[in-house]
Amino acid sequence: MEEADQSFISLSDPDITFAELSAVETLLCSPRISNGPVTEAFEQAFASYLGRKYAVAVPSGTLGLLLALKALGIEPGQEVIASSYSMRETVHAIRLAGARTVFADVDYWSGALAPAKVEERITSSTGAIIAGNPNGHPAPWSELRAIAQRHQLPLLEDSTEAIGSRYKGELVGRFGDIAVFDFAQPLALSCGEGGMVVSDDIEVVVGLRRHRAHRLDERSSVVVGSAAPYQAGMSDLTAALGLAQLKRLDDILERRRLIEQLYNGHMQSFEGIKPPYIGPDVTEVNWFLYLVHLGTRFTRSSRDAIVDDLRVEQIEAAAYCHPLHLQRHYFDLGYRRGEFLVTEKIADRAVALPFHAHLTSSQIEFIVETIKDASINVGAGAAIY
Repeated sequence: MEEADQSFISLSDPDITFAELSAVETLLCSPRISNGPVTEAFEQAFASYLGRKYAVAVPSGTLGLLLALKALGIEPGQEVIASSYSMRETVHAIRLAGARTVFADVDYWSGALAPAKVEERITSSTGAIIAGNPNGHPAPWSELRAIAQRHQLPLLEDSTEAIGSRYKGELVGRFGDIAVFDFAQPLALSCGEGGMVVSDDIEVVVGLRRHRAHRLDERSSVVVGSAAPYQAGMSDLTAALGLAQLKRLDDILERRRLIEQLYNGHMQSFEGIKPPYIGPDVTEVNWFLYLVHLGTRFTRSSRDAIVDDLRVEQIEAAAYCHPLHLQRHYFDLGYRRGEFLVTEKIADRAVALPFHAHLTSSQIEFIVETIKDASINVGAGAAIY
């Protein structure tokens, strides 16, 4: 093995170039850095990128989903079906909206909501279904859409981890009645914080904007003033960075795919891990993080020990998911370990490794060799699926 760079290897490192620096410098020298024309330009460019009619910029994916639920009229007492398996805790928006979170189990291979599990959770109180594209892998949108139509429910798409991925040839973000994106680190398109909500329904978009914030020219309007907004707009400073990143998105994703290929090459000799899975209807996956799915002989505690061993070697790693239904915040809803066996099985054994365009081949080799050694140290050995 060639000598690796022993300095700290971070989980993520934004792909920032002179284009982003120049865009921010230009904005800082302008008379307006709050929400204004640059934010509107970012919204229009993002809608155009996806081929959707409207985009509404927000401070985060969680707030974006909250505004979407408000725009749909989701009220306390209603239920919203969602997945417990995700690193991006967008689902908290359901509680923030006052609705009841109803979790459904996921598919073992993709980690996405299992359509049959979703349908069996639908009741007369169900107000919406939220499905995500976990770690960039698209959900089974055709089946989920059929269920939503059969029960006349809005289908929301959480694409916070999946920008650039494609299902049946179409970009994610095009499958939900409303779709939500997030731009915080460690996502591929990163502008520090921020998010975007997209839809083709003008009534939904009017509701989103009404709940988001008042523009300067709306503050004397009685009609607009009838709603108490969350003041959840995006600054032009954030939008300038996001717009520059969006223009470079194809290049950013290509560089990340090269890193993925380097990882895959080194991982081939790592016995007992689940190989990267891409579903039959999935055209392209742009991973959020590089996940290693450990075998069934590994436990949650041995996974955590591996993460600790990596950190000792100055490699930042993380458990991809601490399932939401096991977090204290949801105990008052009655959720306990053992209710969603597939979610728990894959969440307990997923390790997120550093994944960004600035990794070198020697660093990746060092990361993979270190996780192999760590897996031997915990005494789990090879695993069978």
